[in-house]
Amino acid sequence: MSEPVVYDRNPAELELEPGEYWWCSCGRSMTQPFCDGSHEGTGLEPMPFVVGEKTTVWLCNCKHSKDKPFCDGSHNDLPDDIF
Repeated sequence: MSEPVVYDRNPAELELEPGEYWWCSCGRSMTQPFCDGSHEGTGLEPMPFVVGEKTTVWLCNCKHSKDKPFCDGSHNDLPDDIF
């Protein structure tokens, strides 16, 4: 399994409608923070999550959160040269 690519230091703040979403865990998707299938061959898989009602979320873009797919501030602990 390969390590995820850090897409961005900042989380993606999005207002989402109710439904099922697939969060990109590999960092390679061109439709961040959502999966576009770019994880093929990496050993990493997208993470499904469900939104029950219209709400604002902060989705992790550094791919190192311990509360995936949501940002937990882990980007603050990553070295600057990773970005």
